[in-house]
Amino acid sequence: MTLAESLIIPDWPAPPKVRAIQTTRLGGLSTAPYDSLNFGMHVGDDAHTVAANRNLLNTLVPSEPVWMEQVHGTAVILAESAGCEPRADACITRRANAVCAVMTADCLPVFLCDDVGTVAGVAHAGWRGLADGVIEDTIIAMDVPTSSMMAWLGPAIGPQAFEVGPEVREVFLRNDPASEFAFNARGDKYLADLYLLARQRLLSLGIQRIYGGDFCSYTDTERFFSYRRDGRTGRMASLIWLSPA
Repeated sequence: MTLAESLIIPDWPAPPKVRAIQTTRLGGLSTAPYDSLNFGMHVGDDAHTVAANRNLLNTLVPSEPVWMEQVHGTAVILAESAGCEPRADACITRRANAVCAVMTADCLPVFLCDDVGTVAGVAHAGWRGLADGVIEDTIIAMDVPTSSMMAWLGPAIGPQAFEVGPEVREVFLRNDPASEFAFNARGDKYLADLYLLARQRLLSLGIQRIYGGDFCSYTDTERFFSYRRDGRTGRMASLIWLSPA
């Protein structure tokens, strides 16, 4: 299967100017345990092979994506003015052909845009970033009415696989008591629903149109990398940009 054949195209009513793609683990050149379409330079894969995978991707996007050093924080950058591998966990753009990217292997990629395609972005929302407000900070940076926005939730670890300790639940409950509904007890731990937690944040901000969120990177071993499942593994890419027209 080629890279192009393996892509997931977000199923959301974004305007024609907004282009978005989600990669899987299929269609690349890396060998086990990074097989085969790994974009992460930081995970132990051969750097030349990762570069070759990125070159394959570059044939499908209008410019080199902005590859960030992700730190599970809330910093947001503007793609068209970003330097080399900036430290951030979200990227937005208002300029045509500037490609925003995040990498994941269980964390949640949150795609965002407005109705007319003036701004688009993507956030890397692991539980830490989600709890600390990476979605909120990304939306603030986009600076458009939330009533005009929509979101698509990409592949992440699903609610039947993401086991966390009570301390993670407490972090969310301190910010929003309604987060309780996203945690189901299992022994002395909890199963956490990243998708529900993200939907709660988006809805609280006034974003009603939320799509996707029906994947599980942990259980879908054929299509997705999963750090929780495998430890040493690759990273998928979530990319969004604006076309000129």
